[in-house]
Amino acid sequence: SALSLLNCSCHKDLDMRFGFDLCSEEMTFLGKRKRYVASALKNVFHLQQDLQDCEVPVVAIITTGGGLKSMTGLYGSLMALKKLNLLDCVTYISGLSGTTWTMANLYRDAYWSQKDLDSHIGEAQKQATKCKMGCFSMDRMKYYNKQLCQRKEEGYRTSFIDLWGLMIEYLLNDGKDSHKLSDQQEALCDGQNPLPIYVSVCVRDNYSTNDFKEWVEFTPYEVGLLKYGAFVRTEHFGSEFFMGRLLKKLPESRICYLQGMWSSIFSVNLLQIWGLSHNEDPVLPTRPHELRTRMYTPPGPLSSALRGALTDRFSVAQHHNFLKGYQLHNNYLENEHFCRWKDTVLDSRPNQLMQNPDQLGMIDAGFFINTSSAPLLRPQREVDVIIFLNKMCKYYSEQKIPFPKISLSDEDKKNLKECYVFQDSDLPGCPIVIFLPLVNDTFREYKAPGVKRCCSEMEGGQLDLTSRFSPYCMFSVRYSDENYRRLLNLSEYNVLNNSQTIMQALQTAMQRRRQNMYC
Repeated sequence: SALSLLNCSCHKDLDMRFGFDLCSEEMTFLGKRKRYVASALKNVFHLQQDLQDCEVPVVAIITTGGGLKSMTGLYGSLMALKKLNLLDCVTYISGLSGTTWTMANLYRDAYWSQKDLDSHIGEAQKQATKCKMGCFSMDRMKYYNKQLCQRKEEGYRTSFIDLWGLMIEYLLNDGKDSHKLSDQQEALCDGQNPLPIYVSVCVRDNYSTNDFKEWVEFTPYEVGLLKYGAFVRTEHFGSEFFMGRLLKKLPESRICYLQGMWSSIFSVNLLQIWGLSHNEDPVLPTRPHELRTRMYTPPGPLSSALRGALTDRFSVAQHHNFLKGYQLHNNYLENEHFCRWKDTVLDSRPNQLMQNPDQLGMIDAGFFINTSSAPLLRPQREVDVIIFLNKMCKYYSEQKIPFPKISLSDEDKKNLKECYVFQDSDLPGCPIVIFLPLVNDTFREYKAPGVKRCCSEMEGGQLDLTSRFSPYCMFSVRYSDENYRRLLNLSEYNVLNNSQTIMQALQTAMQRRRQNMYC
């Protein structure tokens, strides 16, 4: 590990884990998941023989954020993969911001990917289309206040992000959501679903996200900082540590508080969230901790009480730093794993990087880069095929992480097609990348692959995804039933219409695995 103890190099008997390997629970999961993937590939490709373990490719779905739009789009894409019998071929799903809303909802059901998704999608539609003004009712305010006071008593620092998390709970559920991230282990016990990975970035006071950010991954098993190879058990995240030992165990946070942090970009301006402004891309600060969030609360004593229940009002979630008491090893820049993720000004200034703050400040990764891909490019995960939904990024080529060259023509940049494949077979460890942008192209004229719309159905193919007045703008919190279904259908159609491309990439990945076996 790039970290060392101040006075002891022994990592045994600690309450946290150091190292860049995958945890034992994830390794056990991967063994079980391989059976599902091998069986699915055999059925889809009508293979004569069973695949050996080392022939089974690792497929990951990487999502991007964007509120209700990305939440709804992910449901559509997963529905299509399910129809193609390809969902069982997927080993990982990563999310940030709005797609964490989809993932957290699905993973409450321990066997969600083995069932029809209609009931989950119907429930999500009900929540996406309901009136949201009850969010500011007096009863709701009392509930927020009670929950925040309880959280404060438990030992957490309460911030505006916690209030936003409680609002998300209201936006996405009918009642209180008692679900916790570690509960999702049940959905992995037989390898029956892909492993969910939720992504955030860690920031520091007085530094912009351009100057300092560190990737944090959350799984049902562990929470960890990728750069340092430092992980704590998910149920211990937020508890107080010193020199790797658990000093004070705090109750595990309900998942709504994590969703508040994972999608904190939406707390930037509550006026925009409530539809009083239609600016698709607000100017996001590169220093989220400087952001004072305007709170729209009814005037009166309760409003004051609510403010009193918040320790900080920054747009940064504050959690006890589980690395407290550690400092970086003097030779940390020689550690290849650290260098894989170092990308900030502070990383080459040892004196400043070595001081670990008492609190970890975490924000929506969308403040920096709208992708959840970092954890899936850890070489230990050996990902062969990446299905990128919605957006792509070129961040990784700059980091010297094996990644195919992403090149789009000027024409393509102006008018994106439904599907692209990028690969570099000469670069060892380089995944095949399938890029499925959220665009409305042939769906305008086809209601299903190969099935043209008649005149009366043309309206169903009209979606304004990008204009300032689009019903799908990033800060929209309510869709009409019609808009919800159209977006769902478009996302499903784009995957179904490009199924041959996806299948070809999977076949290539299997061939590569086979070749490597006999090398």
